[in-house]
Amino acid sequence: MFVEIYGRLSCPYCRNAKALAEKMKAELADFDFEFIDMIEKGISKEDLEPRVGKPVATVPQIFLDNQHMGGFSDFAPVVKEKFGIEL
Repeated sequence: MFVEIYGRLSCPYCRNAKALAEKMKAELADFDFEFIDMIEKGISKEDLEPRVGKPVATVPQIFLDNQHMGGFSDFAPVVKEKFGIEL
């Protein structure tokens, strides 16, 4: 399983998503992730819209195995339910 997190380090939800993914990586053998710092990479929310398939109003935007999941409030409950991992 591979997770991509598009976010900003100034965003608390983005930092939480990254921390949760780091915890998952430590606990799950078949898991990896990439945190893409949108400011560092020059990516805007509008740049993500074609991949997300709708207007993007917030960050983080999280993709699980290349499928859009949503933000941290969508990601955290799925991780807790499937793997029993939470912050």
